Amino acid sequence: MNILITGVAGFIGSALALRLLERGDTVFGIDNMSDYYDVRLKEARLERTMGHPNFHFQKLDIVDRKEMAKLFHAHKFEKVMHLAAQAGVRYSISHPEAYVDANLVGFANVLECCRRSGVSHLVFASSSSVYGANTRLPFSERDNVDHPISFYAVTKKANELMAHCYASLYQLPCTGLRFFTVYGPWGRPDMALFKFTKGILDNEPIPVFNHGKMLRDFTYIDDIVDGVVRTIDHVASPDSAWSGETPDPASSYAPYRIYNIGNNSPVELMRYIEILEKCLGKKAKLDMLPMQDGDVPATFANTERLESDIGFRPRTPVEEGISRFVDWYKAYYGIA
Repeated sequence: MNILITGVAGFIGSALALRLLERGDTVFGIDNMSDYYDVRLKEARLERTMGHPNFHFQKLDIVDRKEMAKLFHAHKFEKVMHLAAQAGVRYSISHPEAYVDANLVGFANVLECCRRSGVSHLVFASSSSVYGANTRLPFSERDNVDHPISFYAVTKKANELMAHCYASLYQLPCTGLRFFTVYGPWGRPDMALFKFTKGILDNEPIPVFNHGKMLRDFTYIDDIVDGVVRTIDHVASPDSAWSGETPDPASSYAPYRIYNIGNNSPVELMRYIEILEKCLGKKAKLDMLPMQDGDVPATFANTERLESDIGFRPRTPVEEGISRFVDWYKAYYGIA
């Protein structure tokens, strides 16, 4: 298949590109290489795929409507995995304009290009953040998600609605994946595991929000990639049982689906830190802080639908995943 990955220099995009290339797909990747975090890490991720004969890269911002149209016209992609976005809950509080541009304008450009070029399946990244003020666990795709508590979550909820509109109007098959706290080697420096590891090794206090009373459905990168690949292959189709009287938010009369993609096994934050301390052989200095604006105390994915429809089942225990991350971190930064 000829597959486009947007955000290919990102954490998930890079790992996904490697997996698709390994199975024989042709992958075209785009990324704007933003400086939201260290561009050198993005370049290093990209280097892993640049030498492959079936990989092609173009530095391109999805906000650039004309260049995006040229790209789709030239390459006739069969399927698209849309991962490019402005990430981060807390950054969205201080820089909402970045999320309007990348996550709303950029996604509208992706949708329009897909429908005009006849893409057979668009899979796009949503987020567990859309559950917002919901407190019933585990989070189900059937739950109402109309009470976001961060602007980042607002843009991801908007992406789901925009995709449904295109699925309905133009019969463009769309599948949204609500990612739950992805972690592992080559991860993002703004995420907890990366920051905790750096802080512990540097003998600096690590920030522990809500005084450690947090629960997260940490999901290892290899498991995420397995689920994404399976989803790309499983083209969304209309749900014949869908009813407008009792509408299911995660399916439709149109070719549209929403899935949680998580570990289905949440871990207490303090336990997460304990495992990391053991892997590093070093105790952490803890800076116990109140809950941050835009954050939630717990995430927990109900993954029954994804398992039923595509056979997704995470396999990596958190102890193994953190150990692999620590090994990668030390090797990447040259730490003995």
